Amino acid sequence: MPVFDYDPPERFVAGALGQPGARIFFLQARAEGRLTTVALEKLQVAALAGKLEELLDEVLRRTGGSAQVPAVAPTDLIDNAPLDQPITEDFRVGTMALAWDPDRDQVIVEAQEITDEEDLEAPEPSMLRVHISAGAARAFSQRALKIVAQGRPPCPLCGQPLDAEGHICVRLNGYRGGEVTT
Repeated sequence: MPVFDYDPPERFVAGALGQPGARIFFLQARAEGRLTTVALEKLQVAALAGKLEELLDEVLRRTGGSAQVPAVAPTDLIDNAPLDQPITEDFRVGTMALAWDPDRDQVIVEAQEITDEEDLEAPEPSMLRVHISAGAARAFSQRALKIVAQGRPPCPLCGQPLDAEGHICVRLNGYRGGEVTT
């Protein structure tokens, strides 16, 4: 199982390529001339950003504010630059995990390759492991949530994404959440 370990990375960001509605999402880690790029779903990016924020807020709560965790992303850690080139997918993410290392005041992010659980002869899945400061985690989350929000605007009636080709709104067709309304 190849483990792409960055402790710490020079850069760790989420990014997307393509037009809203057809974007491909990535995580990228870079350090010492190495670049690892993994693909994942938009919902995984949003979940990772949200869970990072929850983890950091919980660390602050449990330590009574004594941990080195900023409440917001430090401005010097905010990264709005495009993804590093070349963008070559090392693997597609299946599962992710987060941990807090209290000895180093760091967040550990793990993204494991998606696997076919039925294939008993498949090699061990690859993994991206990144150790980042709490400030870098806040900056990562801020960027990731911004990228997720840059998608298609929601329909004001049903909340589903509006497509450039048109939108069939379930609310206008008499349906809401799978139930017929009268």
